[in-house]
Amino acid sequence: MKFKLLLFLTIILTYYEGEAQTRGKGLEDKVQQLTDMTAKKSIVPLNLNKFKDYVKSPPRDYSFVVMFTAMAPSRRCAICQHVYDEYLIVANSFRFSPAYNNKLFFGMVDFDEGSDIFQMLRLNTAPVIMHFPAKGKPKPADSMDFERAGIHAEAIAKWIQDRTDVQIRVFRPPNYSGAVAFFMLFILVAGFLYLRRNNLEFLYNKQMWAVAAVFFCFALVSGQMWNHIRGPPFFHRTKNGPVYINGGSHGQFVLESYIVAILNGAVVVGMILMIEAAGGVKNSEAVRSQAEGKRRRFQSIVGLILVCVFFSLLLSVFRAKTQGYPYSFLFK
Repeated sequence: MKFKLLLFLTIILTYYEGEAQTRGKGLEDKVQQLTDMTAKKSIVPLNLNKFKDYVKSPPRDYSFVVMFTAMAPSRRCAICQHVYDEYLIVANSFRFSPAYNNKLFFGMVDFDEGSDIFQMLRLNTAPVIMHFPAKGKPKPADSMDFERAGIHAEAIAKWIQDRTDVQIRVFRPPNYSGAVAFFMLFILVAGFLYLRRNNLEFLYNKQMWAVAAVFFCFALVSGQMWNHIRGPPFFHRTKNGPVYINGGSHGQFVLESYIVAILNGAVVVGMILMIEAAGGVKNSEAVRSQAEGKRRRFQSIVGLILVCVFFSLLLSVFRAKTQGYPYSFLFK
């Protein structure tokens, strides 16, 4: 009896030891295969079989960050290419950094090559970046919120650090377009000043500097700095057509900032017209002139129309972005 019990325990221990060795070997093989693929390309392309083997199926002691996208031109995803470029910068920065290890891998699933994966995860939009932790299932916070965080590589790296505790220092490839544009602008301005070197009285023109200051204010008020920091898409394409105004209060499109700047400019022009129409003139004969009076009335009416119409449009844009805002003027 004791011999049978000892034999039974020996068989159980042998079985679990062999299974542990098999699982360890399987994990080592998966990590080695992923390391070899990452050595060739920082982002591992995933189909259904690879996704199941490397991302979903145990054993796994590494985190996997996967971008779900639709890169084909027929999908008309304007933002997908831009997000992929930023995502690739993060993956390359991690791959070629001294902090690189085999505890974090980057992958990508294209809809045309992995529609089954989209259905499996119940994804109906793109792009989406998800984190699959080493243990457990992904939580809601494991899906990156582009609207709040942005789509720049720095924002993606910060989000990955929050989910995995892996700090990635982003290294962008050198881009000399800004320096070249600034140099060309400097050459043009310098050439213009040289040609007008004998007549520089325009530099003392108050109206010119006032217009420049107003345009500068329009650029800041419309959200150009936000665009520079967050890198939003120019506009968004949907099945019902292009969308120019972001529906959320935490995001905007580049074209939206231009629209807001134009609306603000039209309101200011209307205010200037009304102020000029109401202002006095030194020439008393011009004041008594009937033609001058008609011109002033027409100017004031045009200014009032511009202020009312374009301020109403600005208020409508604000209502569209801030759900529940109760006030409106001419348009809803």
